[in-house]
Amino acid sequence: MPSQDRMPHIAADRMTAEQKKAEEAFRADRGYGLLGPFAVMLRSPEVMLRAKAMGDYLRFRNVLPKRVSEMVILITARQWTQQFEWSHHYKYAMEAGLSKDIAGAIAEGRRPERMAEDEAAAHDFSIELHRHKSVSDATYARALALFGERGIIDLTGLNGYYSFLAMMMNVARTAPDRDDVKPLEPFPN
Repeated sequence: MPSQDRMPHIAADRMTAEQKKAEEAFRADRGYGLLGPFAVMLRSPEVMLRAKAMGDYLRFRNVLPKRVSEMVILITARQWTQQFEWSHHYKYAMEAGLSKDIAGAIAEGRRPERMAEDEAAAHDFSIELHRHKSVSDATYARALALFGERGIIDLTGLNGYYSFLAMMMNVARTAPDRDDVKPLEPFPN
């Protein structure tokens, strides 16, 4: 994929009044400036703010264990070969207690060999959802038993939300802004 960023960060002196207001709201809520997908989405401030609101719940307050949430985000980044998403969430996944072996297998596109029951259920659910656009009854039942209906919604929401962000950044060709995480190799076409 060409590396030229199609939608780089908009300089403050080039922002519209609506963009400035949205950027200020983001900074007030999150405590930092626009990064990655939010810098891209600022071109449509209402989309950016609504996406941020969904992300505030899905990333920070969903009912899944944090290491499972971060693993799901890594799976989604891997499915989309989204380098920015991978580089940020790899660090968060390690901090949340996900094993490097699991993250490494996901990076290679393989099913990790040693996962906890909740990791395996979330992994299989996410992979089926990405690959088949649905999940089997057995996979659904396993996730339901572990996470409940709210967990199913949060699990599905994480996959969808981070796919949405990956799409934004892949269209914009957003480059990762950190180099301390090994980038993903593209999947063969």
